[in-house]
Amino acid sequence: MAEKKKTTKKATPKKVEHKQKEVIRKKFHGVVVSDKMDKTVVVRVDRVVVHPKYKKRYTVSKKYKCHDEKNEFKEGDKVTFTECRPMSKNKRWRVIK
Repeated sequence: MAEKKKTTKKATPKKVEHKQKEVIRKKFHGVVVSDKMDKTVVVRVDRVVVHPKYKKRYTVSKKYKCHDEKNEFKEGDKVTFTECRPMSKNKRWRVIK
């Protein structure tokens, strides 16, 4: 009998395109309360909450330490800030506008 030679095809690796995940970052608007630290401002964010039982509306505020690279924002300025990598123990936000 005639022997058949086995031909094997080499598998060509497919090009895999890795897409970077689009990071969704939180954004807040607030008022600068303090600008006494170097490259850092403290921003107060106010929000209105409705009490679940009594339906009364009241204001709740929270303060965030935000990175201000050029020290351009002063007390009383309205700013927008977003999440970023941790820059210190409490500073995880960066001022945009």
